[in-house]
Amino acid sequence: MKSWSSTASADRIADPDPLKAQALPEDACTRQVIPDFRRTVFVQSAARLCDLKGISGAEVAFAGRSNSGKSSALNALCEQRSLARTSRTPGRTRLINLFRLTDGQYLVDLPGYGYARVSEQQRRAWQTELTRYLERRRELRGLIITMDIRHFLKPLDRELIDWAAQTRLRLLLLLTKADKLGAEAQARARRESTLALQEFGVNATVQPFSAPKRLGIDETRAWIWETLNAPREEAASLSPATNPASDPASDPVSNSGE
Repeated sequence: MKSWSSTASADRIADPDPLKAQALPEDACTRQVIPDFRRTVFVQSAARLCDLKGISGAEVAFAGRSNSGKSSALNALCEQRSLARTSRTPGRTRLINLFRLTDGQYLVDLPGYGYARVSEQQRRAWQTELTRYLERRRELRGLIITMDIRHFLKPLDRELIDWAAQTRLRLLLLLTKADKLGAEAQARARRESTLALQEFGVNATVQPFSAPKRLGIDETRAWIWETLNAPREEAASLSPATNPASDPASDPVSNSGE
């Protein structure tokens, strides 16, 4: 598998009214009241799973190829410019980064995969920790895989989707950079990716997304909130033996803050 990260920052906007919550529009997934994502704060970075201490509750993790818009999506959802650091240099960030949305509920930014100008030993180390997180992290409730809408479902993306399908983990495919395509092309990409998912036997949600245009923000927030509040047995049934990425000889991961 791969490794992930994006160095987190304490930079954030001025605290909004702590009692204010955001109500979903009627056409969003559910008519529920979700917390103010703008109050999300950085909590911890860890190079290894065993270093994630003192954290319990529920987590939704973001994974994706370097330059897929992963960290930009997280920043857009939380309306903070540098909550998750973005970078033009693939492979720069190498940590698992946790952010607290509410008490006991977290967003996790994982190192991007697909690039790595590092030694084979370092790649294997990243891969090992990524695999451990996905296999062993009991707090994990759902996985968001970011993919450039123009280049979706690459081999490494398929590997992650296959693993999520086997573990019955809730899955959201975020087709980023949707502003690069017109409405018709966006709809076609969504249909094609939804059909392609049938081979995995996974009931994943597919959502076009654009950070600059704020497309898909409300729908993604609703999915995250629903997933964080789902009972663990409904959100995932994790089994380390089913993760196809556990083979250290498979494609290495690298990370980029983006």
